[in-house]
Amino acid sequence: MEHPPDQTLRAALWISGAIASFLLMAVAGRVVQAEMSTFALMFWRSLIGLGLVLAVWRALGPGRPTLRPASPRTHALRHTVHFAGQNLWFWGLTVLPLAQLVALEFTSPIWVVLLAPLLLGERFTPRKLVVALIGFCGILIVARPGLAPVGLGHAAALGAALCFALNILLTRRLMRDNSVLCVLFWMTLVQTGLALPTGLATGMGWPSAALWPWLVALGVTGLSAHYCLTSALNVASASVVAPMEFLRLPLIAMLGMVLYAEPLDAFVFLGAAVIFAANMLNARGPRPARV
Repeated sequence: MEHPPDQTLRAALWISGAIASFLLMAVAGRVVQAEMSTFALMFWRSLIGLGLVLAVWRALGPGRPTLRPASPRTHALRHTVHFAGQNLWFWGLTVLPLAQLVALEFTSPIWVVLLAPLLLGERFTPRKLVVALIGFCGILIVARPGLAPVGLGHAAALGAALCFALNILLTRRLMRDNSVLCVLFWMTLVQTGLALPTGLATGMGWPSAALWPWLVALGVTGLSAHYCLTSALNVASASVVAPMEFLRLPLIAMLGMVLYAEPLDAFVFLGAAVIFAANMLNARGPRPARV
């Protein structure tokens, strides 16, 4: 489907905001984890995010949406899965080059293809099988088992992608009966509750003064990245948004090279291109008719 130029431009602007948020989140995540665990990071990030969501909700006035959840069990499951994925992703920041982590993260839509028939009852078509096989080939090129060391960092990155895929599927259910603010409120509240005991168990203390700007950055970007990405998908289709979002890979690779002297790995880019091709094949697939 063709999109008017103004819609494509608006989607590009929203994606620019999402990419900038993800890049800042990656840098802030590495800085913060020099002093605290991923669980402690998630506690402060979620607590700051909760304060921001409540401030926005209050500012909306009498017409604001309700924060009462329509499906508490789905909320609890969704936010717990997302909490696990975020912890794996932030830990992956400390053990993998940025480009490799992001390349493996891009497998999330492929996991959605595999999980949707099991969780949502969607039909598993030959096209979806081809998408999954192409995506798996991309994973092998990025990780290169047998040719390069494959460790817990790769498992963490793929685990994060799997959790993000489950998160997408559960969010589809939640958005039928819950507002965006309701989902964000319960996400930050549940994750604050999950991160508090795990953070204390790993020695969480009061952050140093130098760390507070980075924690605030994590709290803000955690909300802004997903808001910008959702807004982009509201004005353009996934087949238009996906190529724009893929720009995150070369940009974060350059960031890793400049800030952390990480080499540019041709195999990571090749594997990411294969994963991207699988995602585009899936995005351009037939869509169910709208009722």
